Amino acid sequence: MNETIELLETIIATASFPGHSVLAGDLGTVVEIYTTPRLAYDVEFVNPDGSTRALLTLAPQQVRRLSELDVLTTRQVPLAA
Repeated sequence: MNETIELLETIIATASFPGHSVLAGDLGTVVEIYTTPRLAYDVEFVNPDGSTRALLTLAPQQVRRLSELDVLTTRQVPLAA
């Protein structure tokens, strides 16, 4: 990944984390950036009502910036009780 991802930027997950109801292609927001011991991002994935579905620490290869070629869509997942 060559471009710097910024704090509060919307990103796309490039890997799936089914145990957290996050699949490749889901949108998230970068809420923290770590540089030590290596670059990583805390990414929050939210439900339509604004509640947090997952908060994951992801490596640069697990996220990417949005592009003008992306198509945004929705899917339903069972919410944790």
